[in-house]
Formats: sequence, C-alpha cells, structure tokens
Amino acid sequence: MTSLAHPQLRFTPTVADPSGPRELVILGSTGSIGTQAIDVVLRNPDRFRVVALSAAGGRVDLLAEQALRLGVHTVAVADPAAEPALREALAAKAAGRALPAVLAGPDAATELASVECHSVLNGITGSIGLRPTLAALAAGRVLVLANKESLIVGGPLVKAVARPGQIVPVDSEHAALFQALAGGTRAEVRKLVVTASGGPFRNRTREQLAGVTPQDALAHPTWAMGPVVTINSATLVNKGLEVIEAHLLYDVPFDRIEVVVHPQSVVHSMVEFADGSTLAQASPPDMRMPIALGLGWPDRVPDAAPGCDWTKAATWEFFPLDDVAFPAVELAREVGTLGGTAPAVFNAANEECVEAFLKGGLAFTGIVDTVAKVVAEHGQRDGGPAASGTSLTVEDVLHAEDWARARARELAAG
Repeated sequence: MTSLAHPQLRFTPTVADPSGPRELVILGSTGSIGTQAIDVVLRNPDRFRVVALSAAGGRVDLLAEQALRLGVHTVAVADPAAEPALREALAAKAAGRALPAVLAGPDAATELASVECHSVLNGITGSIGLRPTLAALAAGRVLVLANKESLIVGGPLVKAVARPGQIVPVDSEHAALFQALAGGTRAEVRKLVVTASGGPFRNRTREQLAGVTPQDALAHPTWAMGPVVTINSATLVNKGLEVIEAHLLYDVPFDRIEVVVHPQSVVHSMVEFADGSTLAQASPPDMRMPIALGLGWPDRVPDAAPGCDWTKAATWEFFPLDDVAFPAVELAREVGTLGGTAPAVFNAANEECVEAFLKGGLAFTGIVDTVAKVVAEHGQRDGGPAASGTSLTVEDVLHAEDWARARARELAAG
C-alpha cells in the first residue's frame, strides 16, 4: 500500500535543510493553528525561522505584529481591501525595523506557498487552501497540512503531485495515526481507529438535538477552535472529513477506518495491526504538539507541549458512535467512496449550512440533513459526482462548490 503521509519515509525537499534554523512559510498565521505554530517557533529560534506569512486580512494588526516580530521578508493578505490597513499597521509598529514586502489578493497565499523554504504550513481554513497546497507540493516543499479541506476536495489532484512522505499532517488525529503507523509495516495494518470527543452533545438523541442553539453548539468541552470547526465538531462533520482525509493520506479503505467516541481527548487515534495489537498516541489536548511534530519531522521538538501526568489517576472512556443522532460520518464515507467532486460538494454545502445555522436560519439537525440532500441531488445531475474522477481539475472542484453553495442556500432558506 502507498500513502501520501508515510511516517517511515523522509521526503527530501527541493530546498534542503540549511545549516541554521529550518525556514518556514506559515499560511493562515492569524488563525488558531497559525498563532500556535508561531508560539512553537518563538520558543525554538534555534530550530525554526519564518520567512513569510499569509492571512485572510481580518486581523491586520496581529498580522503586522507577527511579521515584524518574526522578521519575515514577505507578508500577504487574501483580501485586497485589507492591504492599506496592513501597510499602515506595519509602518506604525516597525520602530526602525525593516518592512516586509506586501502581497494582496486571492492568489497571494498560493504565491507564498512556492517561495524558497523547507516547509509550508497550510493553516488556512476551507477549500480556498487547495491552490496553496498544490503550489507547495509542486515546488517540492514539505507540506505541513492543517488545511484538511484542500486534500478532501482535491484528493486526486493532491495525490497526482505529492510524493510519498511529502505531507506531514497536523490534525491531532492524523498526527496520531502518522506516529502509530511507524510501529509496523504497511501490510500489517488492519484498521485505523479515529477518536472523536463527541462534542458538546455526545449523549443526546437526535430528537434532543433538534432544538440546540448556536451558543450551545459553540461550547466545545475540550478544544478552543473557530466557529466553523467548532460547529463541525458538534455535528461530527469534522470527523467525517477526517475519515476521508485518513483514507487519502494513508490509502486505507473506508471499511477499515472506524470512529470511536473518546470524551477525554487524550488518545488522539489508534492503529490496529494484523496480530491484534493496537498502538495509540496519547497526550493532553494541545495542538502545539502535532504542530511541532509537523514542523520538525523527522525530529521531535522537546517540550512542545505538556505530556500526560502519570502520577495522577485518570480514566479514559471509549464509546461507539451513535450514527442515528450523528449521521455525518456515514454520509462522509459515502461521499468519499463516490469520489470525484462529491467531497467538494459535501464540504461546500456544509459550510453554507453552518453559516445558516449560526444566523438562526437552520436547525442544528438540518445542517447534515441539508448537506445530504445537496449530495444526493449532485449525484443525480448529468455525469454524477465522479464524472471527473480520473481527470479532475481545480475548475471542476470550484464549479461543483459554487453549485453546492447555491443549492445549500436555497434549501436552507426553505
């Protein structure tokens, strides 16, 4: 079996490790992943140096502060309208320091993804991360992947350009699988077991979920994340996306990828081998650990995050997933099996439905129900979801997403 993320293979990037710190590009630097990555970098200046940053443009003061503190040569914003404010913030905070070059526009992150460096951390949220993912891979960089959507919606495109070992995943679940898979050969893998916290509603029935509010759904018991990812965790759409991602990263069939609910979020995922043994990766819920693993691979970064305290009693629980209350994972398996543009439709429709829910225009259970309707309609359209399966293009993905977003908005509006 072949895989994009192979923990037993070390990809040699086009730009080799310099004698000094490893040079990095961070895309999505003002988001949750980006800010935690910068924390890792700042605590390890002998290991890492950031040469460029990108962000959407909504937090230009933070972006300017990051750029100047790190001494990057280029900073980019996706929103052209944010460029004047970014330049103003840089000038105001420079205090005699050299100002970085500024790029602006929807292609700015893609341009940064191919600049000279060792690794590119793609921490962008959403499928807009696809072009930067492809650019980093085509340029021969190590891709430290937190933007799961780019792999999910563009699976065949990513697989066509990525070489074994070129992608190091940052999702805590996939970083756990990445590490556990090093414990055996590929042929010995029986199944992947992806853990889920269960979100804030893990013990509720489908009937009890009908009336939950956005405020309820945003109260995640374990992780501090952005609103879309937090709602996806509550619906378990996020776990469905991770199942598709695991299939693409590790080339394991969907019927050999299981999801179990683990409320403590200490065991981040497991690999069961052919002899019946299971290897689990365990650590307290802190994203700095998988981020540091991705940035430093194949070396570990000492004290990246606190480890488990084995001097204290603890209980770890595991429960089967309730597919009736949370149908998103099974829907994701179907979508992943269909392939083609179906995953792009699934992801785009979900993003629209989450927005409708947050605005009070759609019930919580209506999120996945509406996504399922959009996916089903897409499958009935001319050509079906896999029409471009072997010759998928970025344009195919974007066109499918546009259709899915429009249809999801129509259905959500009733």
